[in-house]
Amino acid sequence: MHHANHFYGHANIMASYAGLAKPPRIWGYLQHGWNILDGFAHGTNFAPGMPKFVWSDSVRRRGHSMGMRNYEVIGSVWLYLLKVHPELATPAKGAKGTIFYPFHGWEGQHVLGDHGRLVASINEHETGPVTVCLYWNEYDKPEIRNLYQDAGFRVITHGYRGLHWRRTDAKFLVKQLRELRKHTRVASNRLSSAVLYGGSIGLQPGVYGDPMVLEHEHPSFGGQARIKRLWPELDQPFVPPAIAREFTDTELGVDHVAGPAEIREIFKWTT
Repeated sequence: MHHANHFYGHANIMASYAGLAKPPRIWGYLQHGWNILDGFAHGTNFAPGMPKFVWSDSVRRRGHSMGMRNYEVIGSVWLYLLKVHPELATPAKGAKGTIFYPFHGWEGQHVLGDHGRLVASINEHETGPVTVCLYWNEYDKPEIRNLYQDAGFRVITHGYRGLHWRRTDAKFLVKQLRELRKHTRVASNRLSSAVLYGGSIGLQPGVYGDPMVLEHEHPSFGGQARIKRLWPELDQPFVPPAIAREFTDTELGVDHVAGPAEIREIFKWTT
């Protein structure tokens, strides 16, 4: 199983949906986050003939335009999580305020930007209580975490997504769903998976503030300029709910969710 299939506990979620206690090997590559290119991280080495399980048909079409094949559109793991946890189908009692996700880096690339400017942008647009969710590598840096805490924001992290089969928090997305349900709004300084997830369950989304720069970002993705060019209607502090829902349904692949037996078959999970 490719190690990225485990990110955010994705393999565990799919196993639970398919009725299995733990995930067997997934014979293929599972898209792990919203992606504006072929569905996968730049430089992923694909084994010949192995399937690529992606969220949406738009990803499949972009991959095909690049000469890639063996795509199967199954919808995002987030949609399967919602089915595995029906107890989280409604907002938490007393849900209020905004959960804000600053654009983050990862082990191989850091984010370059001014978190102080981002704090100012949040204060400009948000009137209710604010939770700032940092990824673990920013959360572990007091100089970043304290900027948000000193501004009066509640600061959290959902945990560690995992890398090379180590330290994977299988409950990462469950934690994220629980936190989103405590709020009525989701925002970020970049259009991202978190914004899609929140919008898909009815939170009012927003995208604003210094988008920051990913260190050594590969030019094939087109950067923030490409996102703004393709989806200008999503680049505003308060995205109209109808626009948000149409976008999230398409990009998350609502129409492509497979049944438990289908997942067992396409992942080659035999019992």
